[in-house]
Amino acid sequence: MSEHGFDRQITTIERFILDQQRGYPEATGALTHILYDIALAAKIIASRTTRAGLVGILGSTGAQNVQGEEVQKLDHFAQRTIYRLNDHTGRLAVMASEEEEEPIAIPDRFPTGNYVLVFDPLDGSSNIDFNVSIGTIFAIYRRKSSPDTRGTLDDCLQQGRDIVAAGYVVYGSSTMLVYSTGHGVHGFTLDPSIGEFLLSHPNIRFPDKPKYFSANLGYTRYWSEGVRKYTGWLQGEEQGGPDLSLRYIGSLVADFHRNLLTGGVFYYPADSQHSSKPKGKLRLLYEAGPLSFLAEQAGGYGSNGSGSILDLKPSSLHERVPLFVGSRNLVEKAEEFIRAYD
Repeated sequence: MSEHGFDRQITTIERFILDQQRGYPEATGALTHILYDIALAAKIIASRTTRAGLVGILGSTGAQNVQGEEVQKLDHFAQRTIYRLNDHTGRLAVMASEEEEEPIAIPDRFPTGNYVLVFDPLDGSSNIDFNVSIGTIFAIYRRKSSPDTRGTLDDCLQQGRDIVAAGYVVYGSSTMLVYSTGHGVHGFTLDPSIGEFLLSHPNIRFPDKPKYFSANLGYTRYWSEGVRKYTGWLQGEEQGGPDLSLRYIGSLVADFHRNLLTGGVFYYPADSQHSSKPKGKLRLLYEAGPLSFLAEQAGGYGSNGSGSILDLKPSSLHERVPLFVGSRNLVEKAEEFIRAYD
């Protein structure tokens, strides 16, 4: 096989990111290296998720996070891995995690940089003990504060339109990293035999004809009339409805990933069951924002039911929002039903 043919078929994530960087002569390389560090973190986390039952890392730590959720041992491991690979590099001003109540400061002994990293270290962790796909979600912003200072809370509280890169890792039958820097969405699958992420899904786009919808129908009775009508329309109960099949895993990354590749919509609306969560369950900063950014880059859309998720500026680190994300026409249809009935 010619060298040229080899290059076409095997592209590592490092080579791909570097090739993208060459299109920006003014780039410092800091963003490139943050993405490298996230890829390394994903490899380390994947090495534990695939043998968690053998290394005593299943189960709860006995503590609760800021969300009031039990912290799983793998949650804690993923959190520490991402933090320790990024705290000392001089590329970040500050970090924020779904697992931490306050922004995560860069230690004073290390320099700060021009970027901000926000992340959900292990999405779907309630499924860990049952061998169900779980994932990591992240977004990267440019800092707003002066480069002569330490990073601030305001650096973290930016709207999705300001994201410079976002992505997720899904840990399942294989480990796959999907990301975008605003120039399309690209997927890389980890080859464990060589320890490298290889380009497997270039230029991912939502297919024109969707196949699935993903929602927890166990909560249907708690949804608004507009959301219930929309659900019926998706199932073909009204003329013109697409008659989609229900597929719901319960791990946001896994549900989003499947719908990205096959076409479809994921939604987790606000419901009347949880009065303490009147705006829904999912976090704007760590989940809804990054996935909506990816959706738009792939020709899709993310909405809170009335407008774009990317236009929302978080008022706090752990603000929750309703989320409808996936194929654009399906999400826009959800907005239509909500406007008409709610």
